[in-house]
Amino acid sequence: MNIKILLITILLLPLSGLSFDKQISSIQIVSSPTQVQAKQLDQRAQILAAYLAKYNSPLQYQAQDFIEAADTYGVDWKLVPAISGVESTFGKQSYGFNAWGWGIYGDQTLDFNSWRDGIYTVTEGLKQNYINKGLTNPYAMNKVYAASPTWGAHVAYFLADLEKFSDRYHYKNTDSSFWEAGNSAKLN
Repeated sequence: MNIKILLITILLLPLSGLSFDKQISSIQIVSSPTQVQAKQLDQRAQILAAYLAKYNSPLQYQAQDFIEAADTYGVDWKLVPAISGVESTFGKQSYGFNAWGWGIYGDQTLDFNSWRDGIYTVTEGLKQNYINKGLTNPYAMNKVYAASPTWGAHVAYFLADLEKFSDRYHYKNTDSSFWEAGNSAKLN
């Protein structure tokens, strides 16, 4: 890219009336290094990513965001992914990064800027509007969250399924035992 700019500048400089030496001396190629900081995924994020990969979910790449949002707001790390399972088949049938049916009533829709934005908004909203008001399980939340009387049971199913999946990988084991347990969706 910088070479193309330099070549175009060299070709156009004679048209400007400046001498080649003056033109070249005023050209500066600026390159700033990009710093990338890597951090190890929380073990829950590894398990969640593998679980979501089972469903070919676009949310599998946001597993660490689910964990960080859950920890930030004091919400069970499995709840928001479980709701996405019911509302959008884990993000596969969603629009505007809204895999949770959050803020959708009739023709009204709510879009988020990114999956991360949606994860944090929904997690915070669940904490403030449900959990802090005593609606601490999917069956209690069902009365407010969704019109379907079976919504709570479906969310509870995914919560239990994710818990069972997590138990199979012995949550406290090392990464190598996690992969030896038969997970085919390696994340590292």
